[in-house]
Amino acid sequence: MAKAESRRIAILGAGPIGLEAALYARKLGLPVTVYERGHVGEYVRRWGHVRLFSPFGMNCTRLGREAVGKADLPGDNDCITGHEHVAAYLEPLAKSELLRDCIKNETSVIKIGRAGFLKSDSPGDAKRGHSPFRLLVWRQNQERTDEAEVVLDCTGTYGQHCWMGEGGIPAVGERAAEQQISYALEDILGAKRGHYAGKSVLLVGAGYSAATTAVQLAAVSETAPETWVIWLARAAKTQPLPRISNDPLKERDRLAAKANNLAARGDGNIEFHGQSHIQSVEWKGQDRGFRVTARCAGKDQSWDIDRIVANVGYSPDTALYRELQVHECYASLGPMKLAAALQKQSSSDCLSMGAMGPATLVNPEPNFFVLGSKSYGRNSHFLLRTGFEQIREVFMLITGKPDLDLYKAAK
Repeated sequence: MAKAESRRIAILGAGPIGLEAALYARKLGLPVTVYERGHVGEYVRRWGHVRLFSPFGMNCTRLGREAVGKADLPGDNDCITGHEHVAAYLEPLAKSELLRDCIKNETSVIKIGRAGFLKSDSPGDAKRGHSPFRLLVWRQNQERTDEAEVVLDCTGTYGQHCWMGEGGIPAVGERAAEQQISYALEDILGAKRGHYAGKSVLLVGAGYSAATTAVQLAAVSETAPETWVIWLARAAKTQPLPRISNDPLKERDRLAAKANNLAARGDGNIEFHGQSHIQSVEWKGQDRGFRVTARCAGKDQSWDIDRIVANVGYSPDTALYRELQVHECYASLGPMKLAAALQKQSSSDCLSMGAMGPATLVNPEPNFFVLGSKSYGRNSHFLLRTGFEQIREVFMLITGKPDLDLYKAAK
């Protein structure tokens, strides 16, 4: 195995965590390549019309500010949109002197293996770490293999949606209708307004994404009163979102309060049904919409619907490292040590969850680390500032320097 100072580091994903990890590596003088299947901040761009709950000061670092070198960054207390975050911070960071030559856009890593080893070879043996990783890379319709001594998977989860059928499997007909269903955060008040205004919409989900969709659809109904929303959620509650007492993230609390009010009072042309499970979806064709059947409080109900928005969450793509020895949590699909540490947390508020220590990032596969939202698997309580702490911890492991802290040095 190469010395820490010369190990080639492959970072998968040029989102907020991937870029920050690359910056940390370059500040240490380590060789690094960032592979991004789309463009910098790809997933943030996809929901970029939405305002972040957390203020800008929680979503950047001192290292990043120094690298960007701009005096007109958003204020620490500003809650900006995803598009604004990309334009003000992520793109300038990617173009900075330290990072501009190491980011490979439109370059996908398809699979990761270990040279000379199959998944079943030498379980948990440190000697696997003496052999480089092999990355199958796809770029411009051509395949190649690259090698690295260290891999940081920062690919997130937004690209792989969950299913809306009961039990987490696709509802009958859902796979056939998948291309007609939106599983994302749609720009309902902007570019997609015409797609939803005056339509009947089935909304599935009970998290902050579904709340955002509900509030936006209610706003559309004010000027397009034919807009009607059937909102379905699994839990047997009249108010889908939990409220956090004295929530310091005011934007989060405002959204929860407004969405809960819409669900409980039926305002905004919204009809809310708790204890509901989708059974079947029939796509009837263009301009004819869907026929949807759900079991609501033990009784089957059916609706003819123009649009479906399934804000049912996302799942990590673990197939990427299927040939590596990664111990996954049977519940969240995140790496097991971190998942176990998160499970012990008494609070479900993301603000109370920091990094859990370097040991929780270690996998049976030497020098392979999952960081960022993907490290939480299906647990949605991840914050960017937690990812920055993970980066600090993972480079303690990579360099073998337990006291290493570039953020402290940068103060």
